[in-house]
Amino acid sequence: MEMNGLSKMAATAFLLVVAIVPAAIAVTYTVGDAQEWSSGVDYTDWVKGKTFRVGDILEFKYGSSHSVDVTTKAGYDNCDSSAATDNHSDGDTKIELKTVGTKYYICPTPGHCISGMKLAVTVVAASSGTPEAPTPPSSTPGTPSTPDSPPAAGTPPSTPDSPPATGTPATPTPPTSPPPPSAATKGVMSYILVGASMILGYGLWM
Repeated sequence: MEMNGLSKMAATAFLLVVAIVPAAIAVTYTVGDAQEWSSGVDYTDWVKGKTFRVGDILEFKYGSSHSVDVTTKAGYDNCDSSAATDNHSDGDTKIELKTVGTKYYICPTPGHCISGMKLAVTVVAASSGTPEAPTPPSSTPGTPSTPDSPPAAGTPPSTPDSPPATGTPATPTPPTSPPPPSAATKGVMSYILVGASMILGYGLWM
């Protein structure tokens, strides 16, 4: 039961978001602003600087002597009310912009359209509301690399690299010391020294 209650709450919250977000994004434009939908207004100038998107609403406010015809480009250019695809005369007409393209409106009261009471708006796609992430610049082949920074003042130049191993003269091997005399050699030398001493002593006594 608890899970069912949570599911219903989640579904309700989702529906509220779906209902609220388009309303928050859409813009309602009062045609003519304070002058509303009436004679003597330059609606070509009124649309300048405005961006009309799918989902936005045009609100026409007007008196009993006016009405609103949704028409074609030909009907707009020629002020021809017979080309109207829809007509409104309730005094406060709200028309949602549902598709992209240029939309045309005129007042069919004789003489009003010719005097300038007509409107053309260009509708663009609705904004997603999420800005695109900037794409990081990619490295371009052939772009010169940044030169190395010069050495700091007083810094000695770097030691040159060691020469390659190929062709490098070998380090001379130091001469090997003669091996120490063995015990037998020492004995022979002792006998020689003793004999020489005896001969010298004998010679002195003679």
